[in-house]
Amino acid sequence: MAARRALVVGGSLGGLFAALTLQQRGWDVQVFERSGQKLSGRGAGIVTHPELWNILEAVGLQGERDLGVAVTDRITLAPDGELLGLRHCPQVLTSWDRVFSLLRGIWPDDRYHLGHDLRQVSQDDSGVVAHFADGSTARGDLLVACDGFRSVVRQQYLGDAQPLYAGYIAWRGLVQEADIPAFAHEMLFERFGFCLPEHEQLIGYPVAGANDDMRPGHRRYNFVWYRPVHETEELPRFLTDINGHTHSLSIPPPLIRPEIIAEMRADAVHRLAPEFAAIIRATKQPFLQPIYDLETPQMAFGRVALVGDAAFVIRPHVGAGVTKAAEDAAVLAASLEENADVAVALRSFEALRLVAGRRIVQRARHLGAYMQAVLKSDEEREAAERHHTPEAVMAETALLNF
Repeated sequence: MAARRALVVGGSLGGLFAALTLQQRGWDVQVFERSGQKLSGRGAGIVTHPELWNILEAVGLQGERDLGVAVTDRITLAPDGELLGLRHCPQVLTSWDRVFSLLRGIWPDDRYHLGHDLRQVSQDDSGVVAHFADGSTARGDLLVACDGFRSVVRQQYLGDAQPLYAGYIAWRGLVQEADIPAFAHEMLFERFGFCLPEHEQLIGYPVAGANDDMRPGHRRYNFVWYRPVHETEELPRFLTDINGHTHSLSIPPPLIRPEIIAEMRADAVHRLAPEFAAIIRATKQPFLQPIYDLETPQMAFGRVALVGDAAFVIRPHVGAGVTKAAEDAAVLAASLEENADVAVALRSFEALRLVAGRRIVQRARHLGAYMQAVLKSDEEREAAERHHTPEAVMAETALLNF
């Protein structure tokens, strides 16, 4: 009997997790990536969790214990540099590049197709067809949509399900370890760090350097600085590029106007601990990320399943986006193994993962309420009050302990 065929749309982390978990269960899997160029350098830091380690080992990466940089403590500094808190919390911190290179390294090249821009999906009782921009098609028994935040598949089936702006932005950056001043390196580099200006939050932690370099002195420091920005009064100014064009959801880093970056650097001096301000000053190309989330009402559509960010867009505070995508893939593969009927299996998968996705989205909203420009409900006000102290932030951020 011929193996059943799966089409995975999206060749980033979620797509590779889906492909590997399905292949392990005997599926004939082909991965289709929109970009015509090899994916690299996309995304910055990733916080690992035991659930992620388990799935990495399940897909065949048991020996990769050098996934990232290990830290043992969390530290919070006041804007004036005073030590506000220290908490023991062992964790491994990695990067998108590192995880992608490991997964891509064990996926066959002849089953990974670049330059396939999905435009539409069609299906009937006998199978599902992916229609690409170049006129080509691919047919299978199952299509797994791992096409991310701007999912074409989600748009086709759930046109009204659009990402919602959270009320704040994140400035992000990666800094070479060698470029960090000694006083900041000594205080921060071997720890998961926090700074909490009023209604803002900065987190930072070490990750591997270029080409997965783990040698001391060759690593990098990843930071994320959350700041409230009103959606209608302020956000368009941040998203207007050097050519005067205003972007809708995000802005490419090279197009951010120099005066916007200069404002951010100046604010860092006045609002952040000197150690963090020094790291931001050393950042060559910061990038700007408006924060959105999305809670999908459905993940299964006949022979089509939404996985990862194609289904739920999660604010970063739980640090669980990659782990959730990996768990989506694992549950999908298990459901398909238990049920020969694809549509039945996908409904079982959906029932389990809708609950998990909603739970993480809600948790991330609670953790992020403190940074919102506008608090719209009593629940948001209560969450903002609960989740802004150093003790709460260190105990709850980027942990699946809820």
